[in-house]
Amino acid sequence: MSDRHFGIGSDGVIIIHHSKIADFRMQMFNADGSEGEMCGNGIRCVGKYVYDRGFAKKTDLSIETKAGTKFLKLQLKAGKVDSVRVDMGEPILEGQRIPVKISRDEIIDETIKIDNKEFRFTAVSMGNPHAVIFADKITDEAVLGFGPKIEKDPLFPKKTNVEFIRMISRDKLEMRVWERGSGETLACGTGACAALVAAVLTKRANRKATVSLLGGDLEIEWAKDNHVYMTGNAVEVFEGSIGI
Repeated sequence: MSDRHFGIGSDGVIIIHHSKIADFRMQMFNADGSEGEMCGNGIRCVGKYVYDRGFAKKTDLSIETKAGTKFLKLQLKAGKVDSVRVDMGEPILEGQRIPVKISRDEIIDETIKIDNKEFRFTAVSMGNPHAVIFADKITDEAVLGFGPKIEKDPLFPKKTNVEFIRMISRDKLEMRVWERGSGETLACGTGACAALVAAVLTKRANRKATVSLLGGDLEIEWAKDNHVYMTGNAVEVFEGSIGI
């Protein structure tokens, strides 16, 4: 279904289930068929889907994921969900929990060498692993050439998402992402959250900023309660049915 040449085409597939501990449960599969723990963009789409179709009657929702239960606040426009604010939980910074094969409480500006080229990355998990790399310029060579190699480097036991970040100001970040199991995508919600956390840890950004992605902007805040909050829109592109 995710294959853009032989299927519908998507970055992945989300299945919405009943949940015993939350309003709904989402199960997310990457384009290569691997199951992801969490998807920041996907969970906003889940919120819009269940509300706009009448499965949910309220605008505060809890969604069970493999990365824990996440809490959504739906913003309406003309009776439909226009944007969603998601409590993404606390960032995980310990190497063994991300996981990265480096046993430290925080992995900040660590060096990784790929094909004789060195990159400095900061590791963050938002329920799924991220390697955040800051650069003066984001190039196709970095994202498309080195992204997949970093993703599968033995340093990351469960592979990793790779974010390439250019700082525009302390309140705005530009980002391109190579997603684990999907390749380059137009946006990554958990990646945008990880990017802001990494930017704060490296003293590049304020705790609230706009992350500008190929697919649009996300507002990210690492709040005083240590939770990261993501706000972005959700738009329905088309509707169809498939036979299974």
